[in-house]
Amino acid sequence: MTATTTAPATTTVVAGAPARPGLTPAGLVTVLLGAALPIIDFFIVNVALPTINEDLHTSASTLELVVAAYGIAYAVLLVLGGRLGDTFGRRRLFLLGLTLFTITSLVCGLAPNATTLVLARAAQGAASALLLPQVLSIIQAGTKGEHRSRALGMYGATGGIGTVVGQLAGGALVAADLWGTSWRPIFLVNVPIGLVGLIIARRTVPDSRAANPLGIDRWGTALLAVSLLSLLVPIMEGRSLGWPWWTIALLVLFPFAAFAFVRVETRLQRRGGMPLLPPSLVKTSTVRHGLMVAVPFFCGFGSFMFIYAMTLQDGLHLGPLGSGLALTPMAVAYFTTSLVTTRLVTRFGQKVVAIGGTLLTLGLLALAGSALLAWPDLSVWDLAPAMILIGMGNGMAMSTLFRIVLSRVPTDLAGVGGGVLTTTQQTSLALGVAVFGSLFAGLSTSGPFGFEGAFVLVVGLLAVLAVVVTALSRKLPDPR
Repeated sequence: MTATTTAPATTTVVAGAPARPGLTPAGLVTVLLGAALPIIDFFIVNVALPTINEDLHTSASTLELVVAAYGIAYAVLLVLGGRLGDTFGRRRLFLLGLTLFTITSLVCGLAPNATTLVLARAAQGAASALLLPQVLSIIQAGTKGEHRSRALGMYGATGGIGTVVGQLAGGALVAADLWGTSWRPIFLVNVPIGLVGLIIARRTVPDSRAANPLGIDRWGTALLAVSLLSLLVPIMEGRSLGWPWWTIALLVLFPFAAFAFVRVETRLQRRGGMPLLPPSLVKTSTVRHGLMVAVPFFCGFGSFMFIYAMTLQDGLHLGPLGSGLALTPMAVAYFTTSLVTTRLVTRFGQKVVAIGGTLLTLGLLALAGSALLAWPDLSVWDLAPAMILIGMGNGMAMSTLFRIVLSRVPTDLAGVGGGVLTTTQQTSLALGVAVFGSLFAGLSTSGPFGFEGAFVLVVGLLAVLAVVVTALSRKLPDPR
């Protein structure tokens, strides 16, 4: 069953009201802006952490929480955010999420101490979880046919471009030190953008909701939260805190919580109830195979962005602005490739993911080779060829993955499908940073490797992960 076989994409449950128009180009740009803001904000903090530490006099574990609080709240509430949009209206939740994101960004930018900043970051992550799932739902419900394919491709491109822009903008804003505000503009810049987005969204974003909303699965929501928290909290905080007993206890709890979640969801669906994550949705070939590829892909992507930023600043001493400039070739290649991905998929189908994985592998190997040949005198020009290949590979794979996973999700499950995909994305990003980031940090600060050896070794491991993505992508269904 495909998304186009359900009720009209712009169904609005208002008795006697005329059908609303579909998603216009202006509306698409508006919701993509809403999608970009949370993604940019997740990564923009990376290059500002040393400056935040200097200004607020925080500890290493508190700095980890500045990142972790946002990511954990974001991942835990994503699926619930999609369900709420299906039930109460996607436009309403989009506006609410964007409003709360704007307010919490202001609080982050004005935070007088580290504790306030951590709490505001958690609230900002929760706001993002209300906002982002509505974007996919609005696209699914407001488009069809080739228009939907192009919109989904643009959404996939937005995710990757937002990640890179976050690093670039963070470096530029911190280096500029506007009016002596140091790191604060990385949050305050969201306020005017959010206000403009709210004004435009009220005029351009159509309203839609599920014809038969699934309601709120309280037990499923609670168990999903326990599962993700018991996994993400220790892997993001364990190393910086020295692995106290409670972090080990949480890791032991994770498989039991995940098993309980699956059992509760399966039992609820068998009884004719409304599970948070319908097992039948995961059994859909596009979702099942797509998520199998998405997990290693996003693990690699998130860890690469983290490791590359650390190497540029602490290993090559380029500073926040220089680090941002070193990402420019990747950003341009990603954006350019994303623009033609829809045409490539029309011609080559799911093979585009395998092609992207191959280019990504070659780019990572070229980057490791460049480091071996020229360290520590690597310039932006030395890094550019490899970064272009990496940008092209990510652009092909990421945009196409989003299209494949969502291509056959029914409209009434659009919020659930979007929440599942974005939860997988965020959880995988966190896993990648935790595993490969911890390995890199350990190797670069102790032992015989140093920054050069640690960078080459970990990038080589990421190239192996890219090969796994390429191999798994051969089982993806054709989205055409």
